[in-house]
Amino acid sequence: MKMPAMNAVVHVLKDEGVDVAFGCPGAAILPLYKAMEELGGIEHLIVRHEEGATHMADGWARTNGRVGVAIGTSGPAGTNMITGLYTALADSIPMICITGQAASTKLHQEAFQAVDIVAIAEPVTKWAVQIKEAGQAPWIFREAFRVARSGRPGPVLIDIPIDVAQQLIEYDPEIDAPLPVQTVEPHLPRVERALDLLLAAERPLLLSGGGVIIAEAHEELAELAELLQIPVQVTLMGKGSFDEEHALFAGMTGIQTSQRYGNASFLESDLVLALGARFGDRHTGKLDVYRGERTFIHVDIEPTQLGKVFEPDLGIVSDTRLFLQALIAAARTRGAGRTPGAWVERVQELKRTLVRREDFDDVPVKAPRVYKEINEFFDEETYFVTAIGLYQIWGGQHQKAGKPRRYQVCGQAGPLGWEIPAAIGVKKAAPDAQVVGVVGDYGFQYLVEELAVAAQYDVPFVLIMLNNEYLGLIRQASIGFDMNYQVDIHYDEFGTDNVKIMEAYGCAGRRVFDPNEIRPALEWATKEAQATCRPVLVEIMIEREANTPHGPAIDAVREFEPV
Repeated sequence: MKMPAMNAVVHVLKDEGVDVAFGCPGAAILPLYKAMEELGGIEHLIVRHEEGATHMADGWARTNGRVGVAIGTSGPAGTNMITGLYTALADSIPMICITGQAASTKLHQEAFQAVDIVAIAEPVTKWAVQIKEAGQAPWIFREAFRVARSGRPGPVLIDIPIDVAQQLIEYDPEIDAPLPVQTVEPHLPRVERALDLLLAAERPLLLSGGGVIIAEAHEELAELAELLQIPVQVTLMGKGSFDEEHALFAGMTGIQTSQRYGNASFLESDLVLALGARFGDRHTGKLDVYRGERTFIHVDIEPTQLGKVFEPDLGIVSDTRLFLQALIAAARTRGAGRTPGAWVERVQELKRTLVRREDFDDVPVKAPRVYKEINEFFDEETYFVTAIGLYQIWGGQHQKAGKPRRYQVCGQAGPLGWEIPAAIGVKKAAPDAQVVGVVGDYGFQYLVEELAVAAQYDVPFVLIMLNNEYLGLIRQASIGFDMNYQVDIHYDEFGTDNVKIMEAYGCAGRRVFDPNEIRPALEWATKEAQATCRPVLVEIMIEREANTPHGPAIDAVREFEPV
């Protein structure tokens, strides 16, 4: 049957599971918007900046595992999306960005907003393509969804010249379906070798990366750990893949987002089975220390990840869930089940003793106290969204996560301002869930305009801000005075008033100075967000000279607080 090419595209989007899209209309992309309006079935949120659209689609996809969609017009709309594409590529998030384009006959003439967005996007996508023939439209979109989902997931950019978008094509949605995604099964001899190495090790660890969450392999991870009684660590991207209250949880290793007992357990281990992890530099630190004399088994669905940072003793290309299922089956066939032994007891001892303090009553507030309150107030079903900076490090060190996809963090790219748009995407993917963004005072100012989107479309969530600017502002006002001189100054006289910013967007906020005020403020914010269907801010003024444990190597992390 004949239909507009963009109507065919909308049929494909809906069939692929897209029921929400985020974008900003413009002339070159209007044929797609017209098709969305005519056919219905896809809710659309108009953003204030195209980068915000990509982060919303990103948060949506991280939450439900489907392919997020962001839409923009020609020229700068596409270039504004590049940061979001990079973020999705770095963290293996399936996403499709759709851009309008000038007429194909004008692309060589430097027409208005005619930029080669395909060439610009190629380094930060799995596939960037321009539709040159209208008849290709539904099939390029089908392939885009397949590419975004296949192997290591990631983003795709599709550019559509307006003259192509306006054409009619032959397409029958009744006899079309998504393209199959190939499964990647493990080579069984390598599974058996991995089991040999695990059983021979005296102090093995399982290292759960983001691939465990993507593959929905958290149940198999727990089953293997309990069967063989092997302690489990998580990476930053794997946080939530293993319950942190579990007796076998051994923390996180790293030079920033880590626990003392996590690093200590890792240093005493003799074998590491890494599942869907890429050995990021903030996890490994100095490689000679990290690598040591340990045996490494590296499992990843993407073959080129194996040996990228260092050569493993055994590499296995596989979907993480399929590998764990095969390994569990092999272990049960051999009758290899175990009871807790000396190694498990040692890890539990380290977990009891090598901890960092959180119960500070100081004013200004110390950051670990904030996470203590977060852990105690919110339940394991809460979805957390956090980005880059000191608060990401504190979150990795102190915040607990018990379920997959509940701890959303932009790991490698680290774009400032990610949290607000990402939280909108998370809430649209899980509308009945409690969503909480943890932000810093500086990053908050990036993409803060997306608060207007949340207010316009009734998207409620709680923002918890760690603001270490207060005493710094007092110090700035004191320059030129005797340092013993007491300067009586109010916060509102200097710096950014984040509460007033919230109010300007029709939202609400409250500022906290005392640690005993944190819990009541969180209770208020949760009720206020639900009552108003708007974002609500709890701004916590923390110490200016706040610092985090960090160092160049996992055996040389400097602790700034007494332990």
